[in-house]
Amino acid sequence: MRDRLKHLTTGVAIYGSGDAAIQIVNFALLAVYVKGGFLTAVDYGALALIGALEAFARIASRLGLDGAFMRFYHERGDLLPRMASTIVWFLLAANVVLFGTAGLVSGWLGGWLFDDPQYVRALRLMLLNTFLMALTFVPFHAMRMRNEAITYSAFAFARSAGTLVLRIVFVIGLGYGLTGMYVADLVVTVALVPLMWSWIRPFIRRTFSRQDLRLALRFGLPRVPHGFAQQALEGGNKLLLGGYVTQAQLGVYQNALTLGTGVKFFTSAFETAWAPFYYATARQPDARTVLGKMTTYGFAVLVLLVAGTVAVARDVVLVMLTPAYLGAAPVLPIVAVGLAFQGAYLLTSIGLNLSGRTEFYPVATFAAAGVGLTAGVLLMPRYGAMGAAAAFLLSYAVQAVAAGLFARRFYRIPYETGRLARIAGAGLTAALVALWVVPPLPPLAGLLTRGATTVAVYVLCLWATGFLRTTERLAVRELFERVRRPRHVPVANDVE
Repeated sequence: MRDRLKHLTTGVAIYGSGDAAIQIVNFALLAVYVKGGFLTAVDYGALALIGALEAFARIASRLGLDGAFMRFYHERGDLLPRMASTIVWFLLAANVVLFGTAGLVSGWLGGWLFDDPQYVRALRLMLLNTFLMALTFVPFHAMRMRNEAITYSAFAFARSAGTLVLRIVFVIGLGYGLTGMYVADLVVTVALVPLMWSWIRPFIRRTFSRQDLRLALRFGLPRVPHGFAQQALEGGNKLLLGGYVTQAQLGVYQNALTLGTGVKFFTSAFETAWAPFYYATARQPDARTVLGKMTTYGFAVLVLLVAGTVAVARDVVLVMLTPAYLGAAPVLPIVAVGLAFQGAYLLTSIGLNLSGRTEFYPVATFAAAGVGLTAGVLLMPRYGAMGAAAAFLLSYAVQAVAAGLFARRFYRIPYETGRLARIAGAGLTAALVALWVVPPLPPLAGLLTRGATTVAVYVLCLWATGFLRTTERLAVRELFERVRRPRHVPVANDVE
C-alpha cells in the first residue's frame, strides 16, 4: 500500500511541479495586474465571459474523442495508430467547420456580450488558439498512459512559462490589456505544436476506419453533453451572472474564482495523475480497497486546502487585490467549498469509467447544471455574486452526490466513511479556530498567521481523533526521524 501511495503522490507531485512555480507567479501577477492598473475590473469581467466560452469551445473541439483515445490506448495494441489517425482526421475536418463558423459570427457575439467592442479581438484570438490546440491531446495523453510524467510536466511547464513571459511582455510591457493575454496564448501554441510533432507522428497514418470512428464516438459522444453541462457549472454560471450585474461586478466574481487557485491547482494536478493510476490499479486483485484508501488521502489534502482558503479569504483579497475587490471576500469561502465538491466528484465517480457506464456522467452533470442554473436564476437577481457562488456550490454538490451514487451502483468501492468524517470535522474545526481565535491583524500578517493556525489545528485534530492507523503513525515518525537525523559525514582515518 505504501508503494502505491508513493506512486500516486509522486505522479501528483511531478504533474503538479510542472505548473507549480508558474501558478505561484501567475497568482502574484494578479496583484501586479490589479494594483498596477494594467487590467481593470471590466477587463476581468470580459475575461470571465471569454474564459467561459473557451471552456465550451474546448469540449466542442474534441467531441469526447480524447477520452476515447485514452480509454482504448492499452486495448488496441498495434491497431492504436489506426484509431488515433481516424480520430485526428475526423476532428480536423469537424473543427474547420466549427471554428470557421464561430469566427464568422464572433463580431455579432462580441457585440452582444461585451460593454466595449475592443474585446472582440480577444474573443477571436481565443477561438484561433483553441482550434490549434485541439489535437494536442494525442501526445499529452500518450505521455500520461506511458507514465512519462517528467516529459509531460516539461511540456506543461514550457507552455506555462512561455505564456507567462509573453503575458508580462504584452500586458505589462506593451500595455495590450486583455488582448495581450490571448496574443501570448496564441504565440506559445504556434511555437509549441511543431515541437510536439515527434510525439504526434507515431500515431498518424494515411488511414481512416469507419469501424474505429464508430467505436470512438460510441465512447466519446456521451461525454460531450456531460462536458457541456460540466462547463455550465462554472462557465455557464459566469455567463448567466453577466446578465444580472455589470461587467465590473462580474470581474470581482471572476477574481474570487481565481483566488481559489490553491484548491483548483490540487484537483487539476491530482486528476492528471489519478486517471492513469486508477486504470492501472483496476487490474490488480485488491483494486477496490486500494482506491478507497487513496480516496481518503486525496480528500484529506483537499479539505485542508479548503479550510485554509476559508480562513484567509479576507486577508488574501486585501493582499492580492485592492479594497475595491472586497466584495470577493465573502464569495471566496463559498467557492472553495464548491471546489471541494468538485474534487469529491473526481475521486468518487471513477467507477463509471472503470465499469464503462459513461452514459451516467451526463445524467449526473445535467442534474447538477439544472440545479445550478435554476438556483442562479432565482438568486443572482437579488444577491448578485453571492447568489452566483451559492449556485456554484449547489451545482457541484449535486454532481458529486449523483455521480458517486451511480458509480457505487456499478463499481462499489469500500470508502472509509469514518475516516472521511474525521477529515471533514478537522477541516471545519481548523477553519473556525483560525477565524475566531486569531485577532485582527494587518492583511499579510493575518494571511500567514491564520494559514499556519489552520494547518496546525487540522493536523492536531486528525492526530487526536485517531485518524492515523498504526502503520501510518509509524510512517510519519520515520519521516520525521529521517528529516531530523543528521547526515553522516565520513571522516578519513588518521594514518598511523
